[in-house]
Amino acid sequence: MFQRLILALALFLSTVPLALAADGDKPTIAFLRYRASGTEDIAKPGIWDVLQAHELISPSERELLDADEDLNGEHINVYWLDAASDVTNINAMVEQTLDRGADVLLTFSTPVTQITANITKEMDDPPALFFAIVSAPYSAGIADSSCIKMPHVSGTHVTIPYEQYVGLSKIQLPDVQTIGTIVDPTQTQSVYGVSQITKFAEALGLTVEVASIASAADLPQATASLADKGVEILMIGAGYIESRGIPAILGVAKDYGIPVFGVSPRMIYHGAVVGAGFDDFYGEGVTVGRMIAAYIDGALDVSATGISSRVDLGVAVNLDTAEEFGIAVADSILDSAVMVIEGGELNVLSEPPSLPEMSLEERKADDAAFLAQLECTPERIAEEQAALDAAEE
Repeated sequence: MFQRLILALALFLSTVPLALAADGDKPTIAFLRYRASGTEDIAKPGIWDVLQAHELISPSERELLDADEDLNGEHINVYWLDAASDVTNINAMVEQTLDRGADVLLTFSTPVTQITANITKEMDDPPALFFAIVSAPYSAGIADSSCIKMPHVSGTHVTIPYEQYVGLSKIQLPDVQTIGTIVDPTQTQSVYGVSQITKFAEALGLTVEVASIASAADLPQATASLADKGVEILMIGAGYIESRGIPAILGVAKDYGIPVFGVSPRMIYHGAVVGAGFDDFYGEGVTVGRMIAAYIDGALDVSATGISSRVDLGVAVNLDTAEEFGIAVADSILDSAVMVIEGGELNVLSEPPSLPEMSLEERKADDAAFLAQLECTPERIAEEQAALDAAEE
């Protein structure tokens, strides 16, 4: 631990940022993702809004990026690589990116970020790595804490409000005694999610039954096993297989009349009765966009920039599923919903997000003030190291 503290302090003292914009070559951003997703589709406009506001991309170049097209732009280059929902493709994707010589790696999802960080940490001069839409950076080994991390890595991670999510079970069923959940032991975010669901459910005096899966084919049997154990609500976490496999879970849960909740508002798209969790993915994009813009401008030292943590709760309801299951959604849950599906129609009850209007000079000053809050000072590093040491005792 002491060695890590000395290393972190040494990295902090190396405060000369890399001024890519001053180089003869245009900086290249490589966008690495696990798969195309709805949350990514919300986050990307936040990134592009920031880069366009900083005049790094033009309106016509923005159109290419909105279409997920590679960009050979006037000021920056951007290209895309996709692991096609297969973890075994990520290593090759990262190696291909490094062979192409990207200056900035922008990673979405925990597994892509985890593998990219592990590969690049062995390099003498790695490219900067910024990540977003990662729910478990510390348990995944991407970093130990916000400032105890690899010097070339920073980003923003989704803080899912599991306590509030689990609390909805008591709102929906005040007399609930037992809830069920599903875990994929090979996925860090799945294991972490189930640990948080269990922690907060037990704090409410609830019994938690957990079923383990190895693939999507296991979901029906896992659901049936939980139903046979008497669970009254299924609360699905953030694992890829179980979150994308809501329809398979519903197919069995319906036979038992068990409501299915998901830890993302967008899980109602797949049929969850209630989806609740982090919902400000546009803000995720804005945060990582600010980091990238400042880095390209030579105003950000990645080694001295902590990982941002953002908390947000959005609730969504699928009234069609509720009707099909014969379930009445609690009024307080319905009243707090930001999205509702009814009669096959999605009703979004909130305004679409956008950047506030301001001049470029004002925006750079505003971004600088925000990023200053993430600065890894020696005092902050020491505090975080002390907390890590205390946790190991």
